[in-house]
Amino acid sequence: MVTFLPSRPGRLADVPAFHRSIGGAESNVACALAAAGHTTRWVSRVGADGFGDHLVEAIGGYGVDVSHVRRDPDRPTGVYFRTAGDRADDAHEVAYYRAGSAASAMSPTGVDLDAVRAGRVLHLSGITAALSEDCLTLMRELTAPHPGRPLISFDVNHRPGLWGEAYGPEVLLDLARRADIVFVGEDEAEEAWGLTGGPTAIREALPEPTVLVVKQGAAGAVAFRRPPAGDRAAGAMGVPPPERSREWGRAGADGTPQSPGCDNTPRPATDHGTFEPAPRVDVVATTGAGDAFAAGFLSATLRGLPLKTRLRHGHLTAAATLTTPGDLAPPPARPLADRLAALDDPAWGRLRLGPGWTDADAEAVEEARTP
Repeated sequence: MVTFLPSRPGRLADVPAFHRSIGGAESNVACALAAAGHTTRWVSRVGADGFGDHLVEAIGGYGVDVSHVRRDPDRPTGVYFRTAGDRADDAHEVAYYRAGSAASAMSPTGVDLDAVRAGRVLHLSGITAALSEDCLTLMRELTAPHPGRPLISFDVNHRPGLWGEAYGPEVLLDLARRADIVFVGEDEAEEAWGLTGGPTAIREALPEPTVLVVKQGAAGAVAFRRPPAGDRAAGAMGVPPPERSREWGRAGADGTPQSPGCDNTPRPATDHGTFEPAPRVDVVATTGAGDAFAAGFLSATLRGLPLKTRLRHGHLTAAATLTTPGDLAPPPARPLADRLAALDDPAWGRLRLGPGWTDADAEAVEEARTP
């Protein structure tokens, strides 16, 4: 959808002008992954209007394949407006105009399912499930067991304002249980499901995903990884092993998609939570940071990096968005991110990232760390 960012802080009623940008959880992740050097595709539905033109052109400009985005002649492109404040701020306002939008008309018969399932990882969001009954049916179809199903990544993204009376947040719990990699905030797990026992309680409620990432805001994130059991060691997380297409390869036992011919020997895994603190960040705006975190984590997953390093790449990509005013920011260049992610724990703990940090070299970033 199209996002309108305020020209100044204040209530929506008082903001005189807005700047148009692109928004949407899945497209944010696709753009960030493409900017990080991965091949990505965005499959969606937008209106046959100027806003739809803008979205397709802007997202395609990041290098994302938009050839399977359908244009709806009868429904408009969704839009939303937000205030400049932090989402956690009581004064923060978001105005969604998505009812009857083109995206809400997505369904199992209204999208190219083969195009959706073609990649090694399929990233989905709970926001899509809230748009309409047809969208929820599509989400259930994509997360169901299916021959050749890709690795399913699911960001809960609980948005209470989008849910009607017919369905509630328990739908998100059901979808999360069907996924392979799940991202959820500790605060949203409490709001959506009443889970107050922290990451361990969330893991107990979600034992099925092989990888569960519980985000704890500025403190950091905890990742759980379940050991492979039986047949899951050969074809990890629902991805068929040798029959899998040569083009896309297979997945390893820790959920890392692998190239054809790679050794699929099960790697050591544990379901004990791995906590990785977030670096200190001079925050400009928080919207889109969760999508950026998912993109950084998935990028590191696709590269087969260790779990701790995946969390650090998630934090660094989130920091790129946190230090800019929009929903989407280019991630740090891979050499910079790799160098920072490889810091020892004391040096990582001293990092402090502010606006413009992604344009600096690694030495400058390290020198700007908190004493």
